[in-house]
Amino acid sequence: MENEQKSYDKRLSERKRFSIVERAKSFSYAIRGLKLLFKTQHNSWVQISLTIVVIFLGIFLCISQIEWMFLILSIGSVLTAEAFNTAFEFDIDLTSPTYHPYARDTKDVAAGAVLITSVMATVVGIIIFLPKIILLITN
Repeated sequence: MENEQKSYDKRLSERKRFSIVERAKSFSYAIRGLKLLFKTQHNSWVQISLTIVVIFLGIFLCISQIEWMFLILSIGSVLTAEAFNTAFEFDIDLTSPTYHPYARDTKDVAAGAVLITSVMATVVGIIIFLPKIILLITN
């Protein structure tokens, strides 16, 4: 056991040389992860669809740079939370193939994180778009 730990510690401490090929591979892994996300998670399609609507609405209503920044951060947060949630689900399905209450709790908490970020993004969208839409309707 101690030899395994030393071997592991040695591998962690070794510095690897920079490699363009390895960096390209890491991007291919990330792209594969995004494909898995969009292939397996129906909510990600809803989120992408809403993102497209928000972008068109932002262009149509000529929102400011700071408003774009808040929208981009909100959109990125929701998609990131969904990606982490998906990763947790994959891991839990692997490590706990049979029902276990802790596995359920882990999945539920991760889904709750997506809900929190989605609600926050919705509030940001309402703050940015509602006054502009009201102004557009009343004029």
